[in-house]
Amino acid sequence: MDIYVGNLPYDVNDSDLQELFSKHGQVESARVVMDRDTGRAKGFGFVTMNNNTEAEAAIAAINGTDVGGRALRVNESQPKPRDDRGGGRKRW
Repeated sequence: MDIYVGNLPYDVNDSDLQELFSKHGQVESARVVMDRDTGRAKGFGFVTMNNNTEAEAAIAAINGTDVGGRALRVNESQPKPRDDRGGGRKRW
């Protein structure tokens, strides 16, 4: 299961995220999303756990938890909405 983790403190890194979730089961991967231009964390990330039961337990346990003064928002990741405006490059 892919898990979205929002409202992360900006100093949290991939290892911190993995450690937080590994208390609840086997973590396949953990990634904090970084801004390409600044190299700074964007405040959210994704965790992949292969066991859905462990993933659901982790979501229930971690959602709303205070980390660095911020209440985490944790839920199953949803597919990114598609832009149905034709796609491709805009030509002006």
